[in-house]
Amino acid sequence: MPVVEELIRREEDGTISFGNYQLGTKAKKSDFEYEGDLYKVKTYYEITKLERNDMFVYESVPGTTAEHFKVTDESVEFTVEGGKDAQITVQLEDDTEYEVYVDDSAVGSMKTNMSGKLSVSVELEEGRAVRVLAVKRQS
Repeated sequence: MPVVEELIRREEDGTISFGNYQLGTKAKKSDFEYEGDLYKVKTYYEITKLERNDMFVYESVPGTTAEHFKVTDESVEFTVEGGKDAQITVQLEDDTEYEVYVDDSAVGSMKTNMSGKLSVSVELEEGRAVRVLAVKRQS
């Protein structure tokens, strides 16, 4: 999976891809319009961060490339690549239980905090994309 040279782009399947963990210095792109919202991405080898309308959406430490990023009322899913293992935080529904999968293997049930953030550690190696999926658990 190649890095996203333009920092953020719309894919043919209607999702977005963003980030470039190979950059040595910080780069950002603002005012990227997608489905009526404005996105901003900041990325380089230490961190990748995505905001929608100035609100937190995604962050990885160290930096990553996320492709086919898709958020619905029930889930978030994307593939991610990086040069080394990363801690990824995504914005979801507040105080809600999610079932989390990494490369189609269940890694457990996780609950978002009061601000709706869910964090997952992902083992990464350059040149190999990993699929991440978090699905809201039905009560």
